[in-house]
This record gives sequence, structure tokens and C-alpha cells, in this order.
Amino acid sequence: MNTKIVGQWGEKIAAEYLSKHNYKIIEKNYRCRFGEIDLVAWDGSSIVFVEVKARKDEKFGAPREAVNWHKQQTIVKCAKSWLFRNKRTGVPVRFDVVEILDSEITHIVDAFRP
Repeated sequence: MNTKIVGQWGEKIAAEYLSKHNYKIIEKNYRCRFGEIDLVAWDGSSIVFVEVKARKDEKFGAPREAVNWHKQQTIVKCAKSWLFRNKRTGVPVRFDVVEILDSEITHIVDAFRP
């Protein structure tokens, strides 16, 4: 299975998981000139920017390890763009990672801070 298909599968699973845990998905695959954010969701009064990492095995390490400093900076820039475009500056935000390894889901709340 190629990485794009695994990624799409992972994003679908993550969105379903978050919805079942009372998150309201606002947007999927937000793209801007800086990159992409997989999911944007409401959790109570906070906007949550979610990076989804899915893998079938740990051959190349744990999925969460791919959310390195460089990837975090890209997500933060995209988040700022999303907030500005949607007139949501000043709203509390959080950055989560949803890791899917085979079929096991791990939700890392507040995975990193800008």
C-alpha cells in the first residue's frame, strides 16, 4: 500500500476517532503556501490542529517520530494562516498528534507548543 493511501486511511480513522470523543471536525486537509494541516477541530473552546501519522509497522520508526521540529514549524505556520483566514486569532489553540500504528490509535494531546 502506498504512503498516500495509508495517509488518507489514517486521516479518515483519526477524524472518526476524534468525532467519537466529542471533537467537532472543522476542516480536513487545509492547504496553504507553507504546507498542510491534516485536521482542524474544536475541542470545547479551543481550536485543535491535528497532525495524523499512520503506518502499518515500525519499520521506519514510530509514526509520532515523523513529527519532528521542522514538521512542527510547518504546522504552526499553517495554523497561523488558518487562524488569520478564518478570523479566529486570539482563540485558544492546541497542537495534537494522532498516531495510527496498524490499527492501534494513540492520541497525543498537546503534543508540542510553538
